[in-house]
Amino acid sequence: MKPLPTVEAIQTTDLDDRPHEECGVVGFSGVPEAAQYAFLGLYSLQHRGQEAAGIVGVDDDGVARVHKGLGLVSDVFGPESISKLKGSTALGHVRYSTAGGGGARNAQPIVATYADGDLAVSHNGNLTNAVDLRRRLVKDGAIFQSTNDSEVIVHLMARSRHETVDHKVDDALSHLEGAFSLVLSVGNTLYAARDSRGFRPLMLGSLDGGMVLASETCAFDIVGAEYIRDLKPGEVIKIRDGVLTSMRPLQPAPRQSPCVFELVYFARPDSRLWGVSVDRARREFGRQLAGEHPVEADCVIPVPDSANSSALGYAEESGIPYELGLLRNHYVGRTFIKPSQADRDFGARMKYNPVREVVDGKRIIVVDDSLVRGTTSRSLAKFFRQAGATEVHMRIASPPVQNPCFYGIDMPSREELIGSSRNVEQICQELGLDSLGYLSLEGMLGAVEEAGPFCDACFSGDYPAPLVDVEKGWVPGNRGPAC
Repeated sequence: MKPLPTVEAIQTTDLDDRPHEECGVVGFSGVPEAAQYAFLGLYSLQHRGQEAAGIVGVDDDGVARVHKGLGLVSDVFGPESISKLKGSTALGHVRYSTAGGGGARNAQPIVATYADGDLAVSHNGNLTNAVDLRRRLVKDGAIFQSTNDSEVIVHLMARSRHETVDHKVDDALSHLEGAFSLVLSVGNTLYAARDSRGFRPLMLGSLDGGMVLASETCAFDIVGAEYIRDLKPGEVIKIRDGVLTSMRPLQPAPRQSPCVFELVYFARPDSRLWGVSVDRARREFGRQLAGEHPVEADCVIPVPDSANSSALGYAEESGIPYELGLLRNHYVGRTFIKPSQADRDFGARMKYNPVREVVDGKRIIVVDDSLVRGTTSRSLAKFFRQAGATEVHMRIASPPVQNPCFYGIDMPSREELIGSSRNVEQICQELGLDSLGYLSLEGMLGAVEEAGPFCDACFSGDYPAPLVDVEKGWVPGNRGPAC
């Protein structure tokens, strides 16, 4: 009998070979016990980041109190810690590290003592000129406490020569390039902004006479807030005591570019983004995929959970029965298995297991939302065959991922992306599949045409925002001598 990998073989990082979003944000103004609502909002956004969580509560005197730490929302917060975050203003953050790396010092919200009141920042996205800005600020004497690109916003605010807080916010935002949907507070005034291309989502809602901000509408549902609208790309607003004031918008971009991968993978299916139901968008991806890549089979099986809706769409369009033939263990922590294939299979087995009674003797179609490195898919194909599947056909509800993302998604380098260096036949052979089919770029964009145009850089290589740091020699994943 082959020995199982030891506990020491499992290192803390992420097993799943799919990409990850940097974070989710919430903000509350004019809502009594706002921190308690922020906790619930973050709980619903846990899928957007599992590395760290934090909440800032601001009392009526403008004093900000923060509690944050590594781990899930339920691990970081308890009744006692939340009760200390007094006030009707709060902002929160869940994080999966992309820029800056992990660790407690990079947990958000970032909080600083500021001349105009306590300052706190929660940021979703990646700034593509963060290293350039950081170098300039360090030369001017700034001292950074983290490697988080979001901290440059704090220093830009502090060093602005404008007189009012509104103008300082405006000044700081005007220096930023790339992706940012952010909520920040100065005293008990809340500000929110979305970059001019609108890469990352940010929604506005109302709750008991107050105002709510969140990365997805599912956060409104859990607290009982009413969705009002999405913040527009480039929009900047100020909220105090639940009263909203519009500020000067950012310089318009040549085109808006919300991230289509939000609809493919990141967002919860019960959310709405940019006026589109995530569940319905994914079902349409599946229907389109079935039309583009039909195959004779006995059942359609999703890779849970993000591919469930796409698999339903594929089954509906093809007429092939939908089956829950793969179970996911939701209690597995984030794990990385050392590089031997046996260890990788063990890690995948910890997370996924086929239902033998569903797949034994069957020709199966396995639907997944995306294919990035291919490590998990390779293991899944092996597991299905061990469970008795006679044919394993994989269908991917998005095009081949061929390019890294610089706007807030933790995509690997181009060399690590299986779709960048291998054609379909090569990937099919490497993963042990009978066939493989990707949704076309045209099919994906056409399925959600009413909400576009989108950023599809990870598929097409068309980067809509300037890659300032990359053009100056910064290599993703290595900040180098930035400061």
